[in-house]
Order: sequence, then C-alpha cells, then structure tokens
Amino acid sequence: MSAAKIKKGDKVVVLAGRDKGKSGEVIEVRPGEHRALVRGVNMVRRHQRQSASQEGGIISKEGPIDLSNIAVEDPKDGKPTRVGFKVLTDGKKVRIAKRSGEQIPEKN
Repeated sequence: MSAAKIKKGDKVVVLAGRDKGKSGEVIEVRPGEHRALVRGVNMVRRHQRQSASQEGGIISKEGPIDLSNIAVEDPKDGKPTRVGFKVLTDGKKVRIAKRSGEQIPEKN
C-alpha cells in the first residue's frame, strides 16, 4: 500500500460534485472504499429511529466523498494542490504541496 496523501485532520478542497469549491477538515479516511468524510461536505439527511441514547427524527450528517474528488489545501494560499513526498536530512518522510513546495503540517 502506498503512503497516504490525504489524512485525518487535513484541510481539503472539493474539486467535483454538488459541493465543488467548498473546503473542510477530513474527519475520517476509508482507504478500503477509496473515500473520506469531510466536515460540512456532502451532507445527507437520514431518518433516525428513537433509542435510549438518541432521539428520533431526521438528522443531517456527512456522507463519504471519493478521494479523487478532493485535494489537499495548500498551506500557503489555500488553493487545491497535489501532494508529493520528500525525505528530510534526518530520514523523516514528509508530505509537501506540489504547488508551493511547502511542507504540509501533521495533525496528530
């Protein structure tokens, strides 16, 4: 498996679909499905049955979006960029924005 270009906590921009142009934070990545959940993007309405812990009704939540339709936000100007990898002198592998050459900050 190749190294992950999009990770949880990244700021991403939607490239295609009804939410094109919107940006948000990645909540969850599903590599097996080639999809990700992005906060505030691809909102779907679901009917929820009432349970002991949750009330019923229609709730809005994020739906998964294909990884090909999102791109990492460039840390310099906020525009979508491709992701590359670079090995630093201390041997650490980091992600860089192809657009500006800037290092993409880790959110862990």
